[in-house]
Amino acid sequence: KLEYMSRESLLERFLRYISIPSQSDPTVSEIPSTKMQWDMVRALESELKELGLEDIHVSEHAVLTARLAATADAPEGTPVIGFCTHVDTVDVQLDPKISPQVVENYDGGVITLNKEKNLVLDPETETALKNYVGDTIVTTTGNSVLGSDDKAGVAAVMGAITELVKSGAPHGEIYLAFVPDEETGLRGSKKMELDRFPVDFAYTLDCCEIGEVVYETFNAGSAVINIQGIAAHPMSAKGNMVNPVLIACDFVQYFDRLKTPENTDGTDGYIWVQGISGNQSNASVELNIRDHHRDRYLGYKDYIEKAVAFLKERYPRATIELSMEDVYANIKDAKTPENEFAVDHIYTAMERLGITPKTLSMRGGTDGSYLSSQGIFTPNFFTGGHNFHSVYEYLPLNSLVKSSEMVRTIIDLVQEDAKK
Repeated sequence: KLEYMSRESLLERFLRYISIPSQSDPTVSEIPSTKMQWDMVRALESELKELGLEDIHVSEHAVLTARLAATADAPEGTPVIGFCTHVDTVDVQLDPKISPQVVENYDGGVITLNKEKNLVLDPETETALKNYVGDTIVTTTGNSVLGSDDKAGVAAVMGAITELVKSGAPHGEIYLAFVPDEETGLRGSKKMELDRFPVDFAYTLDCCEIGEVVYETFNAGSAVINIQGIAAHPMSAKGNMVNPVLIACDFVQYFDRLKTPENTDGTDGYIWVQGISGNQSNASVELNIRDHHRDRYLGYKDYIEKAVAFLKERYPRATIELSMEDVYANIKDAKTPENEFAVDHIYTAMERLGITPKTLSMRGGTDGSYLSSQGIFTPNFFTGGHNFHSVYEYLPLNSLVKSSEMVRTIIDLVQEDAKK
């Protein structure tokens, strides 16, 4: 039981956090990509100071880190644990200002989000709603996302840490990290000063419904092919013009149409042609590369390099350049016999809390995907939200409470292990 954290206080905390607009902007290269993310970071910084945490630091990139010192009665040798969440909400061309509605004691019927837009949550199509009859459900009002990705995670961590501090219960050393710009490609976590997050292992809380466990994510990369052609007036184009737009179209045809996001699921990887642009002189093609299996991911990258080489042979008068980079890695590849207990703690905590685990191979990534590649094994567990990145997003309160209880239970499990 969380002695100091009632359902009502956790709901109030979540509503307070989503009332602070902090949408990131994928078109901006700076980090943070928006000034509004600073408002969320400063609010959390103030709360951490009031709680008495130490080594509170906000970097020039709006990465907030803090340390909760171990209590004197913590077992000797208790591992140092970390929790990481992100402060930005996604930009899907909706209002950055979130105006939620709170449906108390949900009766199992249709929830109207926005009458004017005819937007509803219908349990006949949104069947998961049937699991939450009698619960309090926070929804959008049809103009924005809800922001439970990831402010539910932020609320769960802050609620648990607040309860822990006020209870005076023994605990080991704990570090917190709050990062910007997760929604723009995990760019915020890549700006973490890892010496300010010196943990043995960590957890992210970022997606999705109650019970979900993620320690397998995509390996992810991006590629851009820039093509410089030769412009010419149509009256003298024959033998002179090299059309970069047509070269870009030819390049796209080299890829298997069945290995695209819309034709794959599970652990199947893909190459996603995310964008094509061009004019009579220049064109570019943007690709996303994804696969859970490292060897297949590397195979996709190799295929792209060979495709570009073939394109250069086919169009020797064009200038064709490829740039490719890794974005994040599969968390599972960082799992070892020495750190797998971090995942075991998730399942043990769920057993204690009466939660049925739902282990996912995530078709995406978390900040833990980057941290794991840097030597900090960082699996992920649920925040409780549904339908992220959508006007249909909603958060059952009981699920959020369970997420916060997971944080506290894992902290207890870490100490119990140290006593053995």
